[in-house]
Amino acid sequence: MRSCTPSSMRVSEPSDVVISSDDTCHIRLTWTGNECDKYPAKQHARKVAMELGVSSGLIYLVGQPVNNWGDSDQPQPFRQRRYFYYLGGIDAPDCYLIYDIQADLLTLYVPDFDLRRAIWMGPTLSIEEAHEQSDVDRVSYFASLQHDLESWASKHNGSYPIYILHENQKPVIPSKRLFLDNERLLPAMNAARVIKDEYELRMIRHANYISGLAHRKVLEDIHRMSTEAEIESSFLATCVSHGAKNQSYAIIAGSGQNAAVLHYVKNDEPLDGRQLVCLDAGAEWKCYASDVTRTIPLWTDWPSEHARNIYRVVEEMQEECIRRIRKGVRFRDLQLLAHEIAIRELQKLSILTDDSPKEIYNSGASAVFFPHGLGHHVGLEVHDVSERPITALDGNQTHRVGHNFVPPLNDSSWSVPLLNEGMVITIEPGIYFNRLALLNAQNQPLAKYINFDEAEKYIPIGGVRIEDDILVTAEGYENLTSAPKGEEMLEIIRRGIDNS
Repeated sequence: MRSCTPSSMRVSEPSDVVISSDDTCHIRLTWTGNECDKYPAKQHARKVAMELGVSSGLIYLVGQPVNNWGDSDQPQPFRQRRYFYYLGGIDAPDCYLIYDIQADLLTLYVPDFDLRRAIWMGPTLSIEEAHEQSDVDRVSYFASLQHDLESWASKHNGSYPIYILHENQKPVIPSKRLFLDNERLLPAMNAARVIKDEYELRMIRHANYISGLAHRKVLEDIHRMSTEAEIESSFLATCVSHGAKNQSYAIIAGSGQNAAVLHYVKNDEPLDGRQLVCLDAGAEWKCYASDVTRTIPLWTDWPSEHARNIYRVVEEMQEECIRRIRKGVRFRDLQLLAHEIAIRELQKLSILTDDSPKEIYNSGASAVFFPHGLGHHVGLEVHDVSERPITALDGNQTHRVGHNFVPPLNDSSWSVPLLNEGMVITIEPGIYFNRLALLNAQNQPLAKYINFDEAEKYIPIGGVRIEDDILVTAEGYENLTSAPKGEEMLEIIRRGIDNS
């Protein structure tokens, strides 16, 4: 928990309630004032220094500059560098920061005042505004950055390095040959970012809250929509109206066979004659992501038995994997569980043969229908960073989203990463009937495990994916996603038609 200086604190009055040693108590302190609304940049800087394992040195980070499109005077949409934001908490261009580890001094540099720019575009971030947004120790104008760097380098750089992320982001001091380290900062920041603090969780919760409102609005109005583009525009309108102008990623609104294209973003086809639409869309809030997928029937009920059956398979895959989330669990075991359920249920539907599930899994046949990973970290990026990928087999191997599947654990791969309290991960199983994938599978050894005539019947469905953002807690998990699914989703669709 980040320490805050409260302007006032409320403490409950003494009570006559007797608390025994067996009781569980939850203590909650409430502050008035806005001190705790500041971005916890200082806490993050100390955390990164701890991951570096050093007591001296200087961390130097460069924020995202304003860039124009090629051969144009128009600026590209601004997106702050996430590593910079983690230590700075400022979502504004042309900023810099340094953190003197030994002095425990975090300094942010904002652009110098430019009268012409202020007249045309409004003033850049001021020192006072930066202090209001972030708990950095000092805020200075860019003009003082060079002097501060030279001063630190003169005193300390002979013995201690300046830590940078990339070679192309190093400071330049013409009079000195700097002692730089561009290898250790990135992994240290990755390790620091994987466990979210309370401020970060509030941002991710709010991003999910807005995403939930947007998904719900689509369900209420889906009967009025005739194109994928209308679904996308509805989702965006709700997000923007609630202050979330940025999306965590490009919206996917794939109907029919488009739902079997994992990252379909054209969103320009009619809904007429389609059974389902896969809506993968998540709002961003103050640089923090949400990642939510719902598969929606384009009828008041399931349009076909095939659509209902596949939805229920994916629903079971997700619910069973979420139910097992807790500290110390191998995420890779959940991935294997999802494949086990998929194989068992696809066998019941005669899409896979009655051969041994282990044999089917080892062949890769289940990956024809479930070709991607079960999930990933969420935070400042929708696919957030970590010290090691969540599905790493050992220190070097990783599972890649694509046509690969996760092989069984063996004696040499028990060092896979474990879930830990404070991680936010997605659970996003899916079953897809992609015509190109099925055609390719017919020419593979795994073809003997697939009943292609039966699978062909499901191609009009496209695919089903359901995705929630899950916080790993001390006791188990908390589902941060509020977007309706399952029976609740169907009820909202029906009410929307009844009220029209």
